[in-house]
Formats: sequence, structure tokens, C-alpha cells
Amino acid sequence: MSEKAHTAAELLRELFPESYREIFGERPLNTPPTLGLYPVADGRLALVHGNQLAEFTPIAPKGSTALHCDLCHHTRSRSEAQMYRVVVGSRRTRYVTLCTPTEGCQQRAGERGLEALADHIFPIENIYAE
Repeated sequence: MSEKAHTAAELLRELFPESYREIFGERPLNTPPTLGLYPVADGRLALVHGNQLAEFTPIAPKGSTALHCDLCHHTRSRSEAQMYRVVVGSRRTRYVTLCTPTEGCQQRAGERGLEALADHIFPIENIYAE
């Protein structure tokens, strides 16, 4: 698995867009928003699309039937795929199946596949009352 290094400015732009704009100004209009699926702690995944972030929490495997990957659309055995829960609003959850590891899956799906997955997940409602 190759590790991708990010600069402090990139992390600030993705995780804290308002602070980034205060410090660095607006993002140039000719650059596309960041789009990617990244591994985080405890087997979770993070889907990043521009300034939006969704957390994929793995679900314990049950059953022995094959799973269909929602990203690359390949059918995988239980040992080669994982189901994830994504909270998208108050009392609203989406379930996603992805190949494990996801690097090869993302390469098979390409940019269009990631955009389709992001369109399925985003926008995420604000869960907490302000």
C-alpha cells in the first residue's frame, strides 16, 4: 500500500475549508475538488469530495454469500469484500460494499466510479443541532 503525503495546506483545505480560506484565500477555480477514498483508523474509510467528508464504518461479516462491490461492480467472496455503514443524516444510514483492499478497486472504478459513489453518499445532513 503506497502512502500519499499531504501538505499542511492541503489537509487544512480539506478538513477545515473556512480556516483555509481565511489563511490562504479562495482556491483557484481551475483546480478540481479533491476526490478520494482513504483508509483511516480502526479499519474505517474516509470518502473525501471537495470540502465534504463521509466516514465508512466496517460492519462485522455475517453469512457466507458473495458480495457485489458498489465501487468497481465486481462480485467478491466474503474474504475479499467488506460492508460499511455511512451515516448520512439523523436516523438515515447508507450501506456500501467495497473490495478489500480498496486501492485496486479504486483503480478499476476510476474517476467516474468514485464520482458515482460520492453522488450516492453526499450531501450529508448536519446531524447535530446548531
